[in-house]
Parts: sequence; structure tokens; C-alpha cells
Amino acid sequence: MMRTRLNLGWGAIRLYTILVYMFMFLPIAVVVLLSFNANQFGSFPMTGLSTRWFETLWQNETIMRAFRTSIVLGLLTAVISTTLGVLASLALVRYSVPGRNLITTLLIAPILVPEVVLAVALLLFLNFLQIGKSFTLLLMGHVIFTLPFVILVVQARLVSIKRDVEEAALSLGASPRQTFMSVTLPLLMPAVAAGGLFAFTISFDDITGTLFWKPGGIETVPTQIFSMLRNSISPEINALGTVIIALTVGLPLLGLALARRMNKTSGG
Repeated sequence: MMRTRLNLGWGAIRLYTILVYMFMFLPIAVVVLLSFNANQFGSFPMTGLSTRWFETLWQNETIMRAFRTSIVLGLLTAVISTTLGVLASLALVRYSVPGRNLITTLLIAPILVPEVVLAVALLLFLNFLQIGKSFTLLLMGHVIFTLPFVILVVQARLVSIKRDVEEAALSLGASPRQTFMSVTLPLLMPAVAAGGLFAFTISFDDITGTLFWKPGGIETVPTQIFSMLRNSISPEINALGTVIIALTVGLPLLGLALARRMNKTSGG
């Protein structure tokens, strides 16, 4: 009897898990499927398969401009966040910094605060300083939001790197800069690459903070989709959604594969 009840319980858990995953991913599958619909009306049954909406997407200058903005913003965010994240992690892990725990908490705090609260707070603060919306403000907001992810990834890798390797290089006559460039950084590269890709993906996919921080006339891909949905549901939106899904899923997987490859190469 107990075994029967246990089997029923596990069966119910499996069924509930399947239903939850279907609820989460079935709408995404529908968007991807409709992006290849030959009919201009996004409905079932589909009349055929076609890539016409991706071609229309490519010819839409407004969407292409939003893509360029998102890519530039994402790359700048990744470079700045990764650079600051590596420097902050080195300072907090390798050196005795006064108030280290407090500094770490403050650096990681943005991921603990709801993004809408962070967006409004930064906007109000800059309005108090009489600083208007600009691309620089948008970039600053994305860096603040993505920096904690880079720090967490890099710190986790840095803690696992033994000091003996760096001390051996120093004892052999290498300067601190040479030790970092020739020993520490190559061992950190899996985490640096993963952190950079995470920062780019989060920046590219962000909409909440971007809506508060972007100036007029500048649109990113998520805000462009939001703007297009105000008018009508166009098949181009499904195609654009499919491209974003491919990027936001593919880049983390690429980062994971790259980190593993680098980890094996570096002997970590």
C-alpha cells in the first residue's frame, strides 16, 4: 500500500512538472512555429512554411537599427562589466580590502533588488542631478545591472585558483603585471568569457530598465517589439521573437561550451 501511494505521489509530481514546463515553453514553441507561417495571419492551421517574414525583417530599417543599437549596447556593456568585474574580483579575493564583505554586498545588491525599482531609483537620482536621458545613461544602467553576474562568475573561478601558482611565478622573477597576464588571466579566461557572454545576453534581452533609461529616438530590439505590439500583432514580431530566442539561448550555451573548452585547455 505504501509503495503504491509513493508511486502515485511521484507520478503526480512528474505530471505536474510536465504541465509546468508545457506552460512555460509551449507559447515559445508557438511563436517559433508561427514565424515560419506562410500566411500573414498568425493562426492555425498553418497554410505552409516560409521564411518570408525573416526576409521582411531584414529589409525593415527600423528593426535593423534597433538590432545595431542592441548589439553595440550589449558589446559595450559586456566589455565594461567584464573589465570592472575582473578588477573588483581580484581586489576582493586576492587582497585584504577594508570592508570587503560590505563592498561585495553592495556590488551584488542590484540583482537582489527588483529591476523596476532599480530603474526608477537611478532615473530619479539622475533627474535630481539634472542629468537627462542619454545613451550613456542607458549604458550605465546596463553595466550596473550586469556587473554582479560577472563578479559572481569570476569570483567563483578565482577562488578555485591556488595562490601557489602565482607565488611561483613571482618567485621566479615575474612582476605582478606579468604574473597576472601570463598566469592568472589565462586561468580566469573561462569565467571571463562566460561573464562577458552573460552580460551581453542580459543587456541584449533587457526591456524593463531600458524603457526607463533610453532617450527618445533610440530603440533596442525588446523595446522595438514592445512598440510594435501596441499597434498590431505582425508576423514580423514572431520572426523577431525567434531571432531573440535563438540569441538568448544560443549565447549562454556557447559560453558554457567555450568555458568548458578553455577550462580543459588550461588544465582547470
